[in-house]
Amino acid sequence: MKKILILLTILFVQNIQSANLNVANKTITVITEEQKIEKLIQYIENSGAIFIRNGEEFNAKDAAEHLRMKRKKAGKKVKTAKDFIDFVASKSYMSGEAYKMKFKNGSILNARDMLYNELRKIEKQNT
Repeated sequence: MKKILILLTILFVQNIQSANLNVANKTITVITEEQKIEKLIQYIENSGAIFIRNGEEFNAKDAAEHLRMKRKKAGKKVKTAKDFIDFVASKSYMSGEAYKMKFKNGSILNARDMLYNELRKIEKQNT
């Protein structure tokens, strides 16, 4: 455990974007918060779902581009993937209305819930 903490500290100090660590014969992939955010956006982009924003429907590609634009405007205010979900990808800045995703089976779910579920998967894959 101590070796893992030391290696993780070194990675952050050197500002490495991603790395594969081999500790006690187990490979650990470390990804940055920015990489997690991009994976979340790619999840939406590839979901095939309709993204509902302020009552209007958008295809997944347009939704992803909108979130990338919002992420860029947010700048350093968004430090983590959780910040991204809570402050950028969950609701409209203008209206405060929650973003929703409508799937092919007709179900409509809050984007926030879907993104937190996807973030758990991303983090589980990288531990």
